Amino acid sequence: MPLVRIDLRRGKDAAYRQDIGRSVYEALVSMGVPKGDRFQVIGEYDADDFLYEPDYLGIHRSDDLVMIQITWNEGRTIEQKKTLYKAIADGLAAKLNIRPDDVLINLIEVKKENWSFGNGVATYAS
Repeated sequence: MPLVRIDLRRGKDAAYRQDIGRSVYEALVSMGVPKGDRFQVIGEYDADDFLYEPDYLGIHRSDDLVMIQITWNEGRTIEQKKTLYKAIADGLAAKLNIRPDDVLINLIEVKKENWSFGNGVATYAS
């Protein structure tokens, strides 16, 4: 059910990008997302097209910033969301030495009927 967009500056190799995707997926599975439910898009951008405020809210970001947007079903608690944020940041730090300051996460929550996984069928609509 989650659809994940991962955006970063151009210049990292394919293994690095795949490891980011894997880390995010593992964090989602740890939150109860079913194994095999992996839909991700990873985009790379030149510096002119990857804009961010390096010190917004007192968080010091670098050019290694990774922006992660997750669209998933509504219904999780604030504590579950906090746990997910930490799991993603900790996983990226452990696997890729990405500083937690360089991990920006945005959740978009939708109703279940807003998904079609193929064949023009509202997969979760009852």
